[in-house]
Amino acid sequence: MKTESHPISIVVADDHPVVLHGLADILRSNPDMDVVATCGDGATALAAIRNCSPHVAVIDVLMPGLSGLDVLESITTDRLATKVVILTATATDGQLLRAIAGGAQGVVLKEEALTELVECVRTVAEGRPWLPSALVNAALERETGRQLASKDLTRSLTTRERQIILLVAEGLSNKVLGRRLELSEGTVKIHLHNIYQKLQVNNRTTLAALAIAHRDELAQINSAAKPGI
Repeated sequence: MKTESHPISIVVADDHPVVLHGLADILRSNPDMDVVATCGDGATALAAIRNCSPHVAVIDVLMPGLSGLDVLESITTDRLATKVVILTATATDGQLLRAIAGGAQGVVLKEEALTELVECVRTVAEGRPWLPSALVNAALERETGRQLASKDLTRSLTTRERQIILLVAEGLSNKVLGRRLELSEGTVKIHLHNIYQKLQVNNRTTLAALAIAHRDELAQINSAAKPGI
C-alpha cells in the first residue's frame, strides 16, 4: 500500500472542465494521493500516462478524439503498468462490458464519484479490482439476457477453464494468459473454444463480464480444486 512519502500517482481525464477539476480536488485532498496530470481529452491523457507512468489513471469513458476505451486499449496493448479506473455517466451496457473485458480494474459511476472514487483508487492501486458485481450483472442481463447472466459457471467448466476465464476478465491476451498458466497459445485457444461452446457465448467481452459477475464463486471453487486440464 502507498504511503504519504510514496503516494499513489494519478492521471485524471474528463472533457468537462468542472468535473475534471472537481475529481482532481477530491483526490488531492487525500495525503496518500498525488494527481500528476489533469487532461481534457483522450490523446492528452494517453501522452500523460506514457510520460508520467502513474499508478492509476481515472478516465472518462466518453471523450472527444480518443475515448476512454481507446486509451484503455492502448494501455493494454503497450503493456503499461498503469491501472485504469473508468468513469461513466452515460456509457451503454456494451461499452461497460467492453471496458471490463479490456482490462479496466475499476468502474465508478459519476453520480457516485464523491463517495466511491477515493476508495476505488486505493483498492485498484493495491492490485484489487473495484468492479461491483451488481453493476456488472445488471449490464450483462440487459445486454445478453437474464438466462446468460445466471449461468452456473462452477459446474459446467473444468478447473482449468475457470482459471482461464478469470484471467480473461483481467484483460490478458491469449499469449500472456498462456505464459501465466504455462500453456501454449494454441492450447489456450482450444480451451476458449470449449468454453464458448459450453457457455453458448461468442465473444470475449461477454465471457469476461460473466467471469466478473461470478468471480467470487469461481475463485472460491478454484482454490479448493486441484489444477486440471
